[in-house]
Amino acid sequence: MSAEDLDARLASVASLAEPVRRQLYRYVTGQPEPVSRDQAARGVGVAHHVAKFHLDRLVTDGLLDVAYRRPPGRDGPGAGRPAKVYRRSARQVDITLPERRYELAGRLLARAVSDAEHDGMPIDAALRRAATETGRARGEEARRRVGPRPSRTVLMAATAEALEGYGFQPRTDPDGVSLTNCPFHTLARDYTDLVCQMNLALVNGLLVGLRASRLTATLDPAPTRCCVRLAKHSAAEAPDAQS
Repeated sequence: MSAEDLDARLASVASLAEPVRRQLYRYVTGQPEPVSRDQAARGVGVAHHVAKFHLDRLVTDGLLDVAYRRPPGRDGPGAGRPAKVYRRSARQVDITLPERRYELAGRLLARAVSDAEHDGMPIDAALRRAATETGRARGEEARRRVGPRPSRTVLMAATAEALEGYGFQPRTDPDGVSLTNCPFHTLARDYTDLVCQMNLALVNGLLVGLRASRLTATLDPAPTRCCVRLAKHSAAEAPDAQS
């Protein structure tokens, strides 16, 4: 998730801080069928124009979707214009601060269980493989965006952006990159070895996909950050050329 994505999600959630808007959202999403403005206004006991304003704001903020329909039995010429109706948006809005990525962890673990059963391998090995392949795919996508021969600065920025997208909140220093947030914090606290190895595999896969050979991911846990840290190498130390 980019900074812009996070801002949009925060704005969506903040939209529900207004009490009438929150009532209307709960009313609409609690109905079995899409509802009109009149129905919503009656449902929460507000004026039609008040309901209209807040419902349209919920649409703008991505929390409700709009459709158009005619009342039952009114079809054909002379039936009038279809009424605007509102329903729950298909968009999912998840906000955790600090950022967490438990859905990603769930997908990786589900894939690991499936692969372990299919391929007859230990679940921890299957999890590392799933995380590596997922990270590599993200890294390859980021590499395509920066082109075949990016400068060191551009490649470093692309690496930081990709790490940010996973919720790691990278912070660059002269010796490397610290990941100041663990996107799987609660899981890492309860299943430290398993999740730290998953983190390491995810970041290593990302670096492979980016061809960021002047960075090496290692386990270096500390209380205030992720267990993975990225160390910088000079061009002479790097195993492969970056560009």
